[in-house]
Amino acid sequence: MLKRGKVSRVDPPPLPVFFPAKTFLQPDGRTRLGRSVFNHCQIVGEVARELVRRQPAGFRDSLFPDGAHFAAAAHDIGKISPTFVEKLRRACDPALCTLQPLPVNPQLESTWGGHAGVSQLTARALAAPEFVPEILGQHHGFSPSLGGFRADDEQFGGVAWQAERIRLVDSLKQALQGDWPQVRGLAQARVVAGLTSVADWIGSGQNFEDPDIPWQQSISKALDDAGFVPPSYRKDLEFVDVFGWPPREAQAALISQVQGPGVYVLEAPMGLGKTEAALFAAYHMLSAGQASGIYFALPTQLTSNKIFERFNSFLEQILSEDCAHRSLLLHSNAWQVTDMGEEGRPGGSWFNQSKRGLLAPFAVGTIDQALMAAMNVKHGFVRAFGLAGKVVILDEVHTYDAYTGTLLDALVELLRSLHCTVIILSATLNQERRRELVKDDLKEAGYPLITACRNGWPVTEVALPAGSSDPVDLKLIENDLVAIEEALARAEQGQQVLWIENTVAEAQQRYLDLAARASELGVACGLLHSRFTVDDRQAIEDHWVNQFGKPGWELRGRQGRILVGTQVLEQSLDIDADFMVSRFAPSDMLLQRMGRLWRHAGTPRAEGASRECWVLAPELDTAIQQPMSAFGSSAHVYSPYVLCRSLEVWNGLAGLRLPDDIRPLIEATYASRDEVEPMSRWLRDLEQGTSRRKGRNGLRQLARVTLAEAGNTLPESKAQTRYSETDSHEVLLLKRIGRSRDGRITTLTLLDGSQLELPVQRTGLDRWQWRSLSATLMRQIVTVHPQHAPQVLPQAMLEKFGFQHCFYLGNPAQDEAVLRVALVDETGRLQGVEQAPLGEQTLEYRSDLGYRVIKD
Repeated sequence: MLKRGKVSRVDPPPLPVFFPAKTFLQPDGRTRLGRSVFNHCQIVGEVARELVRRQPAGFRDSLFPDGAHFAAAAHDIGKISPTFVEKLRRACDPALCTLQPLPVNPQLESTWGGHAGVSQLTARALAAPEFVPEILGQHHGFSPSLGGFRADDEQFGGVAWQAERIRLVDSLKQALQGDWPQVRGLAQARVVAGLTSVADWIGSGQNFEDPDIPWQQSISKALDDAGFVPPSYRKDLEFVDVFGWPPREAQAALISQVQGPGVYVLEAPMGLGKTEAALFAAYHMLSAGQASGIYFALPTQLTSNKIFERFNSFLEQILSEDCAHRSLLLHSNAWQVTDMGEEGRPGGSWFNQSKRGLLAPFAVGTIDQALMAAMNVKHGFVRAFGLAGKVVILDEVHTYDAYTGTLLDALVELLRSLHCTVIILSATLNQERRRELVKDDLKEAGYPLITACRNGWPVTEVALPAGSSDPVDLKLIENDLVAIEEALARAEQGQQVLWIENTVAEAQQRYLDLAARASELGVACGLLHSRFTVDDRQAIEDHWVNQFGKPGWELRGRQGRILVGTQVLEQSLDIDADFMVSRFAPSDMLLQRMGRLWRHAGTPRAEGASRECWVLAPELDTAIQQPMSAFGSSAHVYSPYVLCRSLEVWNGLAGLRLPDDIRPLIEATYASRDEVEPMSRWLRDLEQGTSRRKGRNGLRQLARVTLAEAGNTLPESKAQTRYSETDSHEVLLLKRIGRSRDGRITTLTLLDGSQLELPVQRTGLDRWQWRSLSATLMRQIVTVHPQHAPQVLPQAMLEKFGFQHCFYLGNPAQDEAVLRVALVDETGRLQGVEQAPLGEQTLEYRSDLGYRVIKD
């Protein structure tokens, strides 16, 4: 057994005449050695140099130190090691390989993190500047565990192989005319680490695969193919040119305040047009060369198609006619057209729309993806690189997010140091939370309010006129059956009713309670939540959002409607209900939901409709004594302490005036105070966590932005960013799966009855066919809670069907696969592939109900 740091007592493996970095799959299906380590490192260095050059000149030098491209080039110096060379030799067709066998076991590489670990040790031995060795060691996303190892240990080839690695470093310095960078702090280290990984992906892509083709002329094309084309913009546009109407006072005030990188908070009521204000402020930054793109971060796990439509309409107005991104980014499948290289191809860990969007100039995504830029999770630094220099819009940030506030604070601090313009939009922040976000003393308590914290400038607070306030009748009730009867009665009168639950399971059950009776009454009933396939959800969303939005005004009076859903209905959708029923939730969530009630003044209403919301809530004393039973499943979604504090505020209210009451309700809910039992117990659970979830103190550990070598990088599926565990396991739903007699083709029957043929060998399709096939299969996926996912299939079985060519199946040494596969029978029940067990639960999928667990 090899010992760490043990002095070599045997002769090191002989040095080969050629050090390969890659293998190359020939068109005939045979594998031979690919490019040399020197060749590959040089390519990656030049790709990194060009990536840096394409950044806006105004802040390029502040993001990337001199020599950043050389750090990227040196990422694979550790491939000059016996175990790596032997691994590639064994992967080649023996008739095509000239390398001699080496007396080593390649499987030992996992002990030190593979060739990346050797790169880190080599750079450390060469006294590379601070952060640089760790940047090299993490280029595959994880920190290798290197305690006790040295670069000249026998398992790395001893002194002779280390000398060869040193010669490679010297050759790269001469070829690239560069040297190690002096990295200024952790934030810049994350950007350089991200640059290194992305340059490696592109430098390993199809433009450089064939070692017989000269690479020098392919650098620019490879970056163009990957989507790294600097956008160009129309100049001197006014707000009305982009959106078709003049800005409101609050919108104009925000636009005038955003003059440079920093943090800007706009607090304003629902329906005021905060999104348009943020987008136009972003346009000013882009056209002035002070930003490289926009990342629009939403709170929902599954981003709304409606936001994509609004965002793309905005881009269509601001991009110049000759901008390459007009044709690329305005297309819904643009993410699969770009070639992000090795990790970004189908089957790679970055062939995923939600991740790739972080690297595109313009994208709509989730706050969770952005938060991981500030966490020690796999490829967290790639996310930091992707966000650097952009306008990052954080939509619908609530005070409740104090649970993940430590993560959000770390993200905002990181983005500020990366020349980002952070625009935070909220209807429901309290004074304390706003102070934590901008890291400064604040005095103004008005509402609406703009807080501008431009880098290097004093904080500015701009109170805005409150405008008119509208009454909302409120009723707290405990009996669900009474609310069901009321919803049906209102809908029968022609009203448009919104019913919002806190969990998918409760929303599904409520839909089943309502749908059959609604049909008898001539009332339409629908269900919208996150556990539908992409195709089903898009169809449901298009239909119901149009029915409840402005496009449905002409049809609104034809019949009453009830739309049941979860939190997706409270966020970023322009829907307008006459009457609402909501499960009790924290104050800011309830207020956000009420923003969907009588949203537009011109909406036609059924006769007799009034602005009213019924809230399903337990009795206050019972809730404080036993919150888990009183709030039921809601206490697994939201903190019992916050639910109790919220109920104290709402208990006894018969009505509100919005937006006047927003600030007082939020401040009363979240004001710090001393607690006694049992409330002190629920507060302690929030802070310290329970056996089921991390507390705020635990999240503070995750929020440490670090490039440590402890080897404790979290896989993405374990990166908890919210109080409740998120849906993180992907379930591919099919009707049938079969293989050809020769085993070369897998036939997949989709839920709509159409069929796809999946070659078991990658040579069966070209890269564009693989992209198209993979994108189609991704639309058959439902993302579910880990507890509700079918059992994982053996990786060998998944590979037998060829799924590794379309989906990332995980790396046992680093992370876990989150892909599950199940078959949907004619009754909607889920069955295992080849009779594989699904687990103890009975699972079902229906196009009207989505994915659900049926309890016996």
